[in-house]
Amino acid sequence: MSAKEAVSSLTRKNKVGLALAGVLGLVDTMNFLDIPAGDSDTAGPPTAVLFADGVLGLITVVAVLYAWRTANRTGSRVVAGSRILSAITALPALFVSGVAAWVVALVAVFVVLTVVVTALVLSRPAPAPDVVTG
Repeated sequence: MSAKEAVSSLTRKNKVGLALAGVLGLVDTMNFLDIPAGDSDTAGPPTAVLFADGVLGLITVVAVLYAWRTANRTGSRVVAGSRILSAITALPALFVSGVAAWVVALVAVFVVLTVVVTALVLSRPAPAPDVVTG
């Protein structure tokens, strides 16, 4: 068996994690629509955070597609890293006063989903089948 044939495949857990990460990444890309067109005094995350989350969402989506197609662990690690960074940018909403309760709840769900996605995506893939020679 050649080295290419020995590549492990994705488990169901990996696929569920990648699918959830893809959805979260697509949600993050929607932050590009929320970036104000000029100086705005509206409440909400700073423009830099919205832009960073949009970029992290794009990175996640591309890495999900790469990891799904190739079953390469590097893609899974990039997915996990981009999701963790995205969750970190959302954490201030939990500690800043004046944030609506529904936003705090949404951020809490987002952070928990990120932890679940990271665990699923980084779980060990299925081992390559053993070849019996005799």
